[in-house]
Order: sequence, then C-alpha cells, then structure tokens
Amino acid sequence: MGSHSGTDFVRETPALRANKLPPERAAGQSYRVVHRSVAALILVVSCASFELRSAPAPLAKESPSSREASVDEHASVTRASVVPLELDAGTAESGTTDAPPLAAKSELPEGMQLVPGGTFTMGTEAGGEGDERPAHPVTVATFWLDTTEVTQAAYDACVTEAVCVPPDAAILATFAGLFKGPNKPVIGVSWFAARDYCGWGQKRLPSEAEYERAVRGDDGRRFPWGNEPPTHERTVFEANATDDVGAHPSGRGPYGHDDLAGNVWEWIADDYDPFAYTRAGAETGQAGSCQEILRAQNQLRSEGKQGFTGSNPIPTECEKSIRGGAYNYASAGLRSTNRIHHPPSFKLRMTGVRCAKDAR
Repeated sequence: MGSHSGTDFVRETPALRANKLPPERAAGQSYRVVHRSVAALILVVSCASFELRSAPAPLAKESPSSREASVDEHASVTRASVVPLELDAGTAESGTTDAPPLAAKSELPEGMQLVPGGTFTMGTEAGGEGDERPAHPVTVATFWLDTTEVTQAAYDACVTEAVCVPPDAAILATFAGLFKGPNKPVIGVSWFAARDYCGWGQKRLPSEAEYERAVRGDDGRRFPWGNEPPTHERTVFEANATDDVGAHPSGRGPYGHDDLAGNVWEWIADDYDPFAYTRAGAETGQAGSCQEILRAQNQLRSEGKQGFTGSNPIPTECEKSIRGGAYNYASAGLRSTNRIHHPPSFKLRMTGVRCAKDAR
C-alpha cells in the first residue's frame, strides 16, 4: 500500500473551488470529504501497523565460529551448527519429501552419531563360533550411539558427582600406568558401573543388535571400515595397551563411529544368550529370559559343546555380552559377528563402555 500526505485527504473538491455550491452545502460537502479522508487515514495506519506486527523477524547472520564448526569433518553432528536458511528442515527444494523433519539442534545429543533404523543381516553362515550362527535378518529402530568409547576424563566427571564408582585403580596402574590418560578409554569398570554411567548422562547401554548394526551398516561388512583385514592404521589390536579414543579415523564405521573394533571391548545391555539367534525374538534381537539361557548353557555342557560360545568356558550364570574386540586380540577377533561374555561384576583391563540413546 502506498503512502499519503495529510493534504491529500483534506483538499477541496472541484465544485468548491468553482463556488458552484451554496455555503451551507459547501460546508456539508467539506465535512463529508474530511470525514471520509480521516477514516481512510485510520485504515492505512491500521494496515501498516498490522504489516509491522506480522513481518517475520530478521534472520540472524551466521557467525564466523559457526562457519568454522561446520567444516570440521571429524566433528559430531552436534557441532555442525549451520543449517541452510532457504529450506525448511525436512523439505526439499521442490517442496515435497517423504523424509521426516530434521531434529532441532538442541535435540542432537553431543558426542553421538545417529544410526538409522532398518533391517540388516546379523550373524554369519561361515567362520566364527557356533553362537554367531545362523545369519538372519534383524530390524532395529533408529538410535544414537556415542562416537567414541567413554574416556577416563568423561567417566571421572561422573565419579566427581558421586554417581559412579571409580574405576579399579590397580587395573589403571597396570604396566606403570600405560593405560592411564584423560583421552584413553575408561577400563576397570563392571557392567553395573557402565550402566550407571550411561544412566547419569540420560543414556543407556546398547543392545547386541544395535552394536552390530552400527558396525555392519546395510552392506553386511566384516569390520567397521569394510571387508579389508585390520591394520594398525585402522585400529588397535595385537598391542600392549590402548590408544586414545578416535586416534584411528581410517577405521571408522559406516555411520562415523570410532573404535567399534579394537582398543577395548564394550559392555552390552543384553544377557548373553548362546541360542539368541534361533529364538522366537531373533528378528528383533531379543534374547531369551535368564531361565531359558541357563537351560541352554546346561544343554551345551551336557552335549560336550565347549567352544560353542568361544574360548571362555560355557557360563554357569546369566552373564553379559561384550562386543568390539580389544587391543590384545588377534585380527580375527575383531570381526563384526564375534560374541564374547563375562559376568557383570567383572572389571577388566580390556573392557570399557559406549552409550546409546533412543532417537525421538
């Protein structure tokens, strides 16, 4: 709407200028013109006020720090803070898409990478131990998984708040403190301590199916980086100690996670079930109950099948799964399908933790 000066609304009509109207009618005509003009002025002002109130706030300019954060190729998604302003989240340029809207930045968990839900192949038909067979389809929901193993510095923060128990000091001091370091993975923590740490951060331990999904992606790879055998550039194995987390970027998994194979084993939420892959809940990665697991273990012993569950003895209790291989293992032990188990009270030099979180 164009602007108007005050005189535009009160100027005389041509009839008045020509003195063709009696004074009384001229006065009345002038009054009606002024009245209509004032009303028009009020309408214009009201429209302008409405346009000002309705106008969108100016878009904030991208700061230099946010531009720098967006180009760090190793940063987690939480540090990539620049989103194109010309497109709505989840909307393609054409204006239509079947993709769900992107989560708001505040909902992206710090230090985690998203693992998309879907159906993948879990287990194997060849090689490995009996508990890794058969290969079968498993469907998991989308979830978040820590980019790295939990560091000693991160775990110490939980200890400082008196939520977590300290890691085993003697284990950390092994080999004159070779395993100590703020960026090395925390070790010497039980399954219970690992669970409590994840809960402190409003997270949880991952399931076996989730862990294998994060390693194998959609192509069923043998190792996080692909099917090529492990190298010391990609990960830590056949070594005397751990490395700092994330020190081997060429060994990252399909969704950007570090050290999914090697460095330390990682505690898993599930009870270890040697028959999990043949149970009714196998298609969703659901293990049997503790009573079902105990019966399975007794059956393996009675049938003389030591080795079905790996080199560790067949358990006599409901143990917990661990995944991922460790610094002291041979390369074959880092395969994506390898399943290991220990009692949840164990504190080990080669076992740490990585947390998961439901995607909402």
